Amino acid sequence: MSRDARWQALLGLLVERGRLDVEEAAAELSVSAATIRRDLDGLAEQQMLVRTRGGAVVHGVSYELPLRYKTARHAPEKQRIAKAVADLVAPGEVVGLTGGTTTTEVARALAVHSDLASGSPSLTVVTNALNIANELAVRPQFKIVLTGGVARPQSYELVGPLADGVLGQISLDVAVLGVVAFDVVHGAAATDEAEAAINRLLCERAERVVVAADSSKLGHRSFARICPVGAVNTLVTDAAVAEETVERFEEAGVEVVTV
Repeated sequence: MSRDARWQALLGLLVERGRLDVEEAAAELSVSAATIRRDLDGLAEQQMLVRTRGGAVVHGVSYELPLRYKTARHAPEKQRIAKAVADLVAPGEVVGLTGGTTTTEVARALAVHSDLASGSPSLTVVTNALNIANELAVRPQFKIVLTGGVARPQSYELVGPLADGVLGQISLDVAVLGVVAFDVVHGAAATDEAEAAINRLLCERAERVVVAADSSKLGHRSFARICPVGAVNTLVTDAAVAEETVERFEEAGVEVVTV
C-alpha cells in the first residue's frame, strides 16, 4: 500500500472513530507500527490530526478533511442523492452550487442529465467551487458563473468579500447546499465561517433552497451556521435516515426526499 493510500485510509478511520491507536491501525492496514507512527507524524505536520501518546485524535467536532480525502466517504449514497437533486432542476434554470463532495456529484449528475441537451447552454450554474467550475466549463450545455474570491485549499471554494459583488447582482432559481451538518434546531452549517457566509448569500439569492446531505450529516450541528431550517425547502438524503429525523424535518416545513 502506498503512502497516499495509507494516509487516506488513516484519515477515513479517524473521522469514523474520532481516535486511532497505532497498534490497531497497523493491524487493520497490515503494516508495521513504525510505519503508522511515521504516517501519523506526517499527517500531524500537515495539521490533519492531533498526535497523542500511542495514536491520534481529530481536531474536534468541527474537524475538516481536505476535499480530496473525503470523496470516497458515503460515495454510493452521494451519487444517488446527486441524481435525485438533478431531477429537481429544470432546463433553463439558474442553479447555485456550493462546494463539497455531494455537490460535486450533483454537478456530475447534471452533466449527464438527459433533459439538459448538449450543444447550447441549457442551464446556468453559479458556483464558488473551482473544481465544479472546472468540470462543467468544458460542457457547452452549461453557462458557468464563478463568484470570485480567495480559494480555500481544503475545499476548492472561493470565499471572502470579492464574491459579494457578483452575488449581489444575480438571482437564482435554486441553490443546492452541501453541508457538514443539518439539524432542525440549529439549521444548516459548515465548518468554516467564510464558506458559510458565501453559502448564506447563495441561499438569499435563490427562489428555493435544496440541502443535499447523506444521513450521517443529519441531526448534528457545526461551527458556522449557513441558514435556519426555515430557509430550506427540500432535503435530499439517503434511505438510511431515521424515520424520526424525517418526521422532525417535515414538521419544520421541509420536504424530505429519500433515495
